[in-house]
Parts: sequence; structure tokens; C-alpha cells
Amino acid sequence: MKEKIRNVALIGAGTMAEYHVRGFRSAGAEVVAIVDQNPEAARAFAAKWAVEGGVYPDLASLQAAHPGVQAVSVITPNKFHHPLVMESLRRGLHVFCEKPPALNAAQTQEMAEAASRAGKMLQFDLNNRARLDAQFIKKRIVSGEIGRINSAQATWMRRTGIPGFGTWFTGKATAGGGPLIDLLHMIDLALWFMEYPEPEFVLAQTFDDFINDPDFCGSWGKAAAAPTGRNDVESACHGFVRFKTGQVLTFHNSWAEMVKAEDTCVTLQGSAGGAHIRSVNERNSCELYAEKEGVSHDQSFRFQNDLDMGRTRAPANFIAALNGEAEPLTRPEEAVKLMKLIDAAYRSAAEGRPVSC
Repeated sequence: MKEKIRNVALIGAGTMAEYHVRGFRSAGAEVVAIVDQNPEAARAFAAKWAVEGGVYPDLASLQAAHPGVQAVSVITPNKFHHPLVMESLRRGLHVFCEKPPALNAAQTQEMAEAASRAGKMLQFDLNNRARLDAQFIKKRIVSGEIGRINSAQATWMRRTGIPGFGTWFTGKATAGGGPLIDLLHMIDLALWFMEYPEPEFVLAQTFDDFINDPDFCGSWGKAAAAPTGRNDVESACHGFVRFKTGQVLTFHNSWAEMVKAEDTCVTLQGSAGGAHIRSVNERNSCELYAEKEGVSHDQSFRFQNDLDMGRTRAPANFIAALNGEAEPLTRPEEAVKLMKLIDAAYRSAAEGRPVSC
């Protein structure tokens, strides 16, 4: 009988770590220790969340102290995802990694190939797939109720929402980019609903208005008291994707843009119906649209008990999938496609032309 995955360690103890702890524990796993180069912050987190196995500076010392650790969760600034995932896989560990997968598609491809060679599970925290409303719509797509998805619009726009102003969040070398790569969830959700078709070309434009204006800081990720980093990423990105299937996607991501208020949604137009999914203040809802016998059949659904945008259910799925109790919510090959699209969008904006993926 296959051994159950029970022992997990965290690599990083930042803001998202609490969701990982909750998710792992809800699936029956134990968070036994933390790897972090900031021992003071890690010890504070360990005390708050009753992680009793200690804090370690690297994976080598973690495995020496806890040889029974079977999986790790990578919760670090973006530029460290690739090296830490690669090392974890080499050490025989399953990996759950925060988004974005890496800084670019090439790194993501390397990670996917390494996981395949090692025979280990690699999942990325594309947590919005775990939302109850997203699961609800996906089931209706699979059942054929909406039909073939012809087009989709993916939106995550903010008016004043630059995270970590003057920290690694706003530096291209550490983050990889701005809201396009940071708020990739709605793009992923649209692609997931569309069955992840192969892109033919991407046309995109980025804007950097307000990226250096502290009036546009947001509450997510505190601004540095005395910012020392560079704000050299975009503040907004608008784009269009045509797929080899003939399907199309438009996307709109922004941290700082002159809109009325934050909006987080995906809208779908199918051959048999339509759908709209939205999160407002982390309260999720969706609508389904159909025409029957000259009558509009529109239905609205609210999901009051889903308050964290799937951030707890996603790590829980990682454990359940490892133990053969559920299908993996994400797959590395989808992450590679997602990052190829994002790479192409940045290249299109830089070159001022459509770019193939």
C-alpha cells in the first residue's frame, strides 16, 4: 500500500504561508518545520501556527533534522521559485509552489521536466481554480451546458493596488514583472475554462503610469518604510490572444489605473450559453446565461462560505492528489503554457507588434 504523504515543510514564512498551513492541515498533513533565511520572522510564524519542528536556513539542514519530510511548499519572492523547486526535486521531495511558477517559461519548462524525471508531483498555487464558483462553472462546461468556449475576457484591475511599493514586488529582477505576472489568476482561470488551447499569437501593451506614485500603493503587501528597491515594472497591461483553435481571449491586468474600483472577473461566451464569475471583497459569485424558445434564461449563484479565493483548498488538493484521493488541480504543462503566453505579452509590448508563443 502506498505510503500516505503526511509530513510537509514550508520554504518561506510570508503572507501566503498561513493559507498553506491551513490547507495542508485540513487535508490531514502536518507542517513539521520551516526553511527561511530570516529566522526571526520564521520563528514568529512557527510560534503563531504551532509549527514545532524548528526553523532551518536551507534544505540540507532541514532534511538532516527531519528525514521524514516528504514534500515542501515554496513561498518566496518569485526569482527564488525556480532554484528552490529544482533543488527540492533533486532531493526527492514533492513540491507545491506559489505563483507565478517562475520568472519566465524557460524556467517553468525546466521545472516541469525535472518533476517528470524525478517522478514527483509539482503543483503551482493557481488557487482560483479551487473556488466553489469556479468549480461550479467548470462542471457545467464539462457537461456541455455552455458548449464550446469561443471567447473569454479575463480582468483583474485595481485603482490603487501596487503591492509592496519599493520592495521586491515592484522590481523586475525579483518579481519578473508587474500586474501581468502577479495577477495572472484570471488569465489562468479563463484558459482552464477553455481547456488550455495553444496560442497562435499575442498582442499586448503595457503602461507604467503611477508606478512610482506612492498614492497608488495598496493594502496587499506593505510598502517599504524607506523604499530602496526599483519600481521598474508595468502598472497595467492590456492584451489579446488568438488561439490555434480559433478561440480568443482578451485580458486586462492592473495595479494602478484610473478605474472606478477593483474588479476581478472572467466572462465566457460559448456556443450554447455564457457565464460570468466575479470576486468582490473575496466573496465569490457567478452567473449562467442561455436562450431557450425566445426567452432569456439567466441564473445567479452566490457562494457565501468561500472567503479566501481558494487559497486553502488549493494546498489541500495538493495533499489529496498525492494520496490518490483527488485529481491534481493544476499540472506543470499548463503552467508552461501560461508562462509562454505571459512572455509573449511582454515581448509584444516591448516590440510593438503581435508575437507568436
